Amino acid sequence: MSWLSMRRYRRVFVGLMMGVVAGVGLSAPDPAEAGKAKVFTGRTSGVAIGGYDPVAYFALKKPVRGKSSLTEDYAGVKWRFSSEENRKLFAANPEKYAPQYGGYCAYAVSQGYTAKSDPTAWTIEGDRLFLNYNKQVRQLWSAGKAKYIKDADKNWPGVLN
Repeated sequence: MSWLSMRRYRRVFVGLMMGVVAGVGLSAPDPAEAGKAKVFTGRTSGVAIGGYDPVAYFALKKPVRGKSSLTEDYAGVKWRFSSEENRKLFAANPEKYAPQYGGYCAYAVSQGYTAKSDPTAWTIEGDRLFLNYNKQVRQLWSAGKAKYIKDADKNWPGVLN
């Protein structure tokens, strides 16, 4: 099988598997599905965005891990920051910096369900931070993001029910 054929196969397979997981529920329980908390924190971290600094996506244009010594409580969870300045910016306007859809995968929310997200699979669109399940899903989401954002906005927060 050629490299291009293998790549197409993988893309189709990932898409089909996401459909199976969403539509039939044959996967192992995911923490995003178990509690359906308003903010996704992962299996064990208890910290939003896996401990990444939400302000850094905007200020530095990249994901940066926050420090456990620099935290802010918002929406019932802890958020970490890489600098005191970023912590203060977030505290003053958390809605501006927090990822959309509670940090769940933006593509999944657009499809009517929740899925975990990877803090390194991110996009800023219209001054809003979006996270995706992984970089492959981000690529899929990016190809139709205007429609997916519109659909996700309609689905949120109903997908938590």
